[in-house]
Amino acid sequence: MNSRIQTLGAETTASTHAVATHNRWLQLGLGLLCMMAISSPQYVWTLLTKPLSAKLGVPLPELQVTFSLLIILQTFFSPFQGKLIDRFGPRLLISLGTVMSGLSWVLASLVTSTSMLYLTYGLVGGLGTGIVYVGVVGLMVRWFPDRRGFAAGAVAAGYGMGAIVTTFPISASLATRGLDATLWMYGIAFAVVGFLASQGLRVPRDAAPTQTASAANVNASASVPNLRPSQMMKSPLFWLMFAMMTMMSTSGLMVTSQMATFAADFGITKVVVFGMAALPLALTIDRFTNGLTRPLFGWVSDRFGRENTMFFAFALEGVAMALWLLTRDNAVLFVLLSGVVFFGWGEIFSLFPSTLTDTFGTRHATENYGWLYISQGIGSIFGGPLAALLHLHAGSWVPVFASAITLDIVTAVLALFVLKPMRARFLQQGAQTAAN
Repeated sequence: MNSRIQTLGAETTASTHAVATHNRWLQLGLGLLCMMAISSPQYVWTLLTKPLSAKLGVPLPELQVTFSLLIILQTFFSPFQGKLIDRFGPRLLISLGTVMSGLSWVLASLVTSTSMLYLTYGLVGGLGTGIVYVGVVGLMVRWFPDRRGFAAGAVAAGYGMGAIVTTFPISASLATRGLDATLWMYGIAFAVVGFLASQGLRVPRDAAPTQTASAANVNASASVPNLRPSQMMKSPLFWLMFAMMTMMSTSGLMVTSQMATFAADFGITKVVVFGMAALPLALTIDRFTNGLTRPLFGWVSDRFGRENTMFFAFALEGVAMALWLLTRDNAVLFVLLSGVVFFGWGEIFSLFPSTLTDTFGTRHATENYGWLYISQGIGSIFGGPLAALLHLHAGSWVPVFASAITLDIVTAVLALFVLKPMRARFLQQGAQTAAN
């Protein structure tokens, strides 16, 4: 009888584990769809700058305030949004966020001034995308404690790659239907897809590592304190991560927001490469590499260390941007190197949240990441209107690129030679405290 009970217990445990494993991959897929539905407001923005500037009759620096508002509001309210998600659950809040993100495009199609654009595209879109982004990432690091880097990277890839399926259609729609029709049509589509996907999101019952986790990951998770944001922000380690993510966000968002403009200045936009228009082709490749790098480098960091991976990836972007600038007159290299630049940048959205959760615990992961994610908003100010003003006053893109390259290299050095030893000491102290 006892053996029969033990057998039934083992079968029940195996069945429960199988269901949990199935559920978490389903959650990953749904989170990926939600992220794809909110990606275009940021990553297709560069296609909208010229038609918006023509419609509203405003210069680029004034228009780029919209992009900065989108990112600032997406990020600065994320701690509060994370607290709401922890209290009311991901489905309700993420549903609301996907609808707000799509609605921002519908409302933007009706604007007649920059102030109206700021309120619709910037305010409504920023708050909506922020809820979805921090909510989905915070949820996935709880579902995948043993593969945190990969899971955060996979859903972040949805945000980075989601615009792949919309870049060419939106570019074509702008040419044929015009700005306003494109905004409301795609805005409705984004809202519907995101809302439907968010209905299946759930919080895991047990966030402990599964049987697939390595012994090292399990032991590391056991020794990590679960710190609240107020406790986390007392640590210099958090502020180092915050500064590093700000610097990397600045360089990447400079390219994201200004690419169509400096491509035109470099004489690239009217060139045909591999039988396709150079700029939409570059943007499509960028979306692919920007998405691919997130789960890939997340997976690498799960195995070879967060800081080691950061050093390689951040340095790669700096080198690629330097080569990009030096070969800016070559349309083929412009297209190809743009993909390498985004391949070296997009992984910040898997490496930083996984590193943060590894360091400060899972219990408050969503709210904690909300505080770190504010750095993306600060980076949007430096990479958006301030970069545009620097170009305007210098009359050249060289100082803008030089600043971004410097930030990349400095952050790579900080990852390996400052963050790595500081985090090792912090985790060692946590393990000793837990043992006592």
